[in-house]
Amino acid sequence: HVQLVESGGGLVQPGGSLRLSCAASGYAFNSMGWFRQAPGKEREGVAGIYTTSGQTDYVDSVKGRFTISRDRSKNTVYLQMNSLAPEDAAMYYCAAGWVNRNLLSKSEYDYWGQGTQVTVS
Repeated sequence: HVQLVESGGGLVQPGGSLRLSCAASGYAFNSMGWFRQAPGKEREGVAGIYTTSGQTDYVDSVKGRFTISRDRSKNTVYLQMNSLAPEDAAMYYCAAGWVNRNLLSKSEYDYWGQGTQVTVS
């Protein structure tokens, strides 16, 4: 039984920081990622990481501000978010799977967390 448990969301002022965590249990994956969805918008890939190599990818709008990392011993992935802006506000979802080509494509992932809300105001 695969389970992804996210934590770390909350309310932050513009310019502030948050760190999201996602703990995976029940299976090992080659990739984990963070996606976000704002009301009325499509779910978009924010950051992804290959868990063995550590290779990462980011959507352009967060490059230089967000950092994805993983702790293989804990099967956990993190998203450090700095310089948060109102447009970063969304429900953030953790995903896991066996990504072949695109770490930021939701179709590449098989498992999803329940989401954690990030509010920037």
